[in-house]
Parts: sequence; C-alpha cells; structure tokens
Amino acid sequence: MPTTLTEYPDVATREEWLAARKKLLAREREVTHLRDAVNAERRRLPMVKVDKDYVFEGPDGDLRLVDMFEGRPQLYIHHFMWIDAIDEGCPSCTMAADLTFTEKDRALVNAKGVTFAAVSRAPYASIARYKGKHPEWTFPWYSSRDNDFSYDYHVTLDPKRAPIEYNYRSLDDLHAAGFGDDVLRGDWPGASVFVRRGDEVFHTYSAFARGLDHSAPGYPFLDLTPYGRQENWEDSPAGWPQGVDAVGVPMDEPSDR
Repeated sequence: MPTTLTEYPDVATREEWLAARKKLLAREREVTHLRDAVNAERRRLPMVKVDKDYVFEGPDGDLRLVDMFEGRPQLYIHHFMWIDAIDEGCPSCTMAADLTFTEKDRALVNAKGVTFAAVSRAPYASIARYKGKHPEWTFPWYSSRDNDFSYDYHVTLDPKRAPIEYNYRSLDDLHAAGFGDDVLRGDWPGASVFVRRGDEVFHTYSAFARGLDHSAPGYPFLDLTPYGRQENWEDSPAGWPQGVDAVGVPMDEPSDR
C-alpha cells in the first residue's frame, strides 16, 4: 500500500456517520446469521467413504490416512502447496503456517476432537528440509509421495493424472471464468476434512480458493479498514489502492469462490 494516499472516504458529521454505520450494522447482522445458517448446513452434509489405500510418509516412515487422526475422530488437512521449480513450499502456505498452524491454534481444535495436519506431494526429504528452516513449526506435515491423493481431491492439477477440476468447476467452467490452460497446472489452494469411524475414514468437506479465507487471520482485520484487502477483485471506490501484495502472498490470480 502506498504511504501517501490520494483518495479518502467522504467526510461526514458524527450524526451522518452514525446513521450510515447503523445501516451497515443491519447488513452485518444479516451476514452473521447467514454464516450461522450455512455452518449448520455444513454440519448436515453427508460423508463419502475413502476406499483408496493412500500411503504417506512422515518422520517415522509410512502411514495411512487413518493414522493421521492421532486417535481423534476428525481430521483437517491443509494441502500445503509446493513449488517444484525451487523445491520449497509456497509463500502463502508458509505465511498461513506462521500465523495459524501454531501449537496454541492446534490445542484449540484438538480439544474439540480435531487433528490438524498438512500434506504435500513433495518427497518427505524436501518437506523436512523446508520445515527445518522454520524451527517454530511443530505441526504434523506428511508427504503423499505424489500418489493420487492431491489429484483425487483436486488440489494438484495435471491432465495426465486426472481430469482438470477446481473448486467444483469443470475445465470448461474454468475456461469460461478466465483461467487459461497455462495456469491450470500444479498445486492450488485447498483444505479437506475427514471423519473416522473406527478404522474407516470418510471425506466430509473440501474448500478451495476464497473458501479458505478463514485460514488467513489477517483478512478479517483488513475487511474492517477503509481500504480493505486492496485486491483487484474488490468493489472499492475509484482511486482506492488495489493490486497490492501482502507479505509473500501474490494477489494477481483471478478471484474464484
């Protein structure tokens, strides 16, 4: 964001501001109740049994999806994107790990019967090396060893491995939304949720793109500021700063939710 601004919100009296604020508050309350209703619907989604026997690798060797639960009934997997060209994790996932994969965050979800884990398709040796650069990271992080897992859950795009699909959109839908074949490759943002019933594992939910806003704690703060997230897709007044990168997070990709 530039240090010198050229455009500012309209100046109003306190009474005018209060009237506008109360009008917005009514809309905010609508959003809160709608979010509660959507969350209630999410809790009523059916689940699908995971029949494929995925084998992963961690610090103690091979493991399977059921092992990642660590005895808890629920599992939240962050699909940690990997940049092959530099053999490192992506900047946005790295920032998310710094901010939200902490021991205190995980203690909160653990207490509710949820285990958090990250999965990448990179070899475990690469994951361990990258994690070693961040000694504060203690979250479980496993390698799928480029098995079908990330392709089946549509967070790695490669037409040679699986038909292209992202955020529940087909390739034709993605083309229509402005995504070219040149960008529909490699790892894309996503998270998946699973439930364990004994030794059986079921898939209950996956979210992609802006469906992961909850995992970036800075966004709710930015949404309360006059200039917002400063991303190109936002509906902001003329002259508002936009297209500005957050620290380590490029924002020039098409918005998709």
